[in-house]
Amino acid sequence: MTDQPLTAIPRPAQVSAIPARLEPDAIGVAQDTIIGLASSAPAATMAVTLAALAATAAYGGGPVIVLCGVPMLILANTYRRLNLWNANCGASFEWVGRAINPYLGFMIGWLMLAGCLTGTISVVVVLSPAVLAVFGASAGSPWPNILICIAVILVMATIAAVGIRITARTQVAMAVIEYAILIGFSVVALLAVLGHHHGTYPITKGWLSLSGINGKGNLAAGLLIAVFMYTGWDATVYVNEEVKHRRVNPGRAAVFAVALLVLLYALPQVGMQGVVSPTLLHNHASSALVFIAQVLGGGGWAKVMAFALALSVIASTGTGIVITARIAYGMASHRVLPPILGNVSRRYATPVIGTIIIAVILIAATCAYLLSSSIATVFSDVVSVTGLLFAGFYTFTALAAVVYYRRRVFSNIWDGLMAGILPLASAVFLGWVVVMSLHTAPASERWSLIGIIGAGVLLMLAARFVLRSPFFRIPLESMPRER
Repeated sequence: MTDQPLTAIPRPAQVSAIPARLEPDAIGVAQDTIIGLASSAPAATMAVTLAALAATAAYGGGPVIVLCGVPMLILANTYRRLNLWNANCGASFEWVGRAINPYLGFMIGWLMLAGCLTGTISVVVVLSPAVLAVFGASAGSPWPNILICIAVILVMATIAAVGIRITARTQVAMAVIEYAILIGFSVVALLAVLGHHHGTYPITKGWLSLSGINGKGNLAAGLLIAVFMYTGWDATVYVNEEVKHRRVNPGRAAVFAVALLVLLYALPQVGMQGVVSPTLLHNHASSALVFIAQVLGGGGWAKVMAFALALSVIASTGTGIVITARIAYGMASHRVLPPILGNVSRRYATPVIGTIIIAVILIAATCAYLLSSSIATVFSDVVSVTGLLFAGFYTFTALAAVVYYRRRVFSNIWDGLMAGILPLASAVFLGWVVVMSLHTAPASERWSLIGIIGAGVLLMLAARFVLRSPFFRIPLESMPRER
């Protein structure tokens, strides 16, 4: 069975919601793919995971990244199929709510908001070091950091408010430079390692093994890191109301984004991890990419890499503002969040008020983080569970697909595989990631997760009994059997 019959079947009646007022057909699939990539922030992600994955996987990080890309591709295809059914900014909030349970759908929507917001905060707080590194400067006082963060947040929020077209163009411009630098350095690094340049760590067959050199790699721990590296590609579906062919292209963009992330993560991991000895790589774990660039080409090229990192962080901050405002807009359209978040500017066709609120939250959180060590500790614990939030709503999205297409699973082998077995397998894999992560997480991070879920329950009760949202009374939907 192909996807065409799915779209040919009439959709079940739906509960009325505020009509979509975002600009339709504003961006194409390529621009949407870039938004998904920018949300994952390839250069910034590699900067903080390169050394950790090399150590954890015993230099088998490349195969681990590729292996983890398989369930992520399955999940991206699941998003694609669900978007054929129901294309709106709420995405998993709508899908889970309409296929499984509206109360669970609200909680998934809250996890999406919390994950995107905390993920953006985690990027913002490392923004100024990346920018200052371009100029070879460091800030002993928090105020230079604060001023840089506020300036970038305001600029990216303004771009986000003005329109999705300028947002997409800005993201494409930054992406071309960032990815060219990242891939270029990765190739140069790989050639240096293959050429056995002085100081490099030689490639062995263990680099191509999931168990790493001499079987010392920890596959489970490596997969945990890899899952968190991939998070963010789903940003493609949160702008689906503004994408050309909104039911088809956002899902395709999600699949393209994951496929490209496999390359953008595997190549730098394999290429750069052997430029220096394991000891040096470990000692410079917090600035691994800049350090490797300096080893390869000196201080000038180190600044070039720092520039790529700064672009990656800025781009991720911009997409974080955009998609968080879109998710809030999608939920507010059903009155499960304050209706003001669902307001759309007639002039710009964007949720301007929601965008401003998100920017204010980011500025307040950044200032609090940089000015107070005690608050910074709390934020660090909250940010540490960001990957778990993403894994959680990814899991339930996959289950929503299985439930929605359940009548088709037994129609034929292809439906059974694509609508049943593979989404269920990806849900089991991500569930395992959550369990393993919680097992090794410190108590403070577990309490942070409990606090986030508890806040979501309170908001859900407010939406149900204060805002009296009709979303909680929607009838469940499923794809009919083939006739």
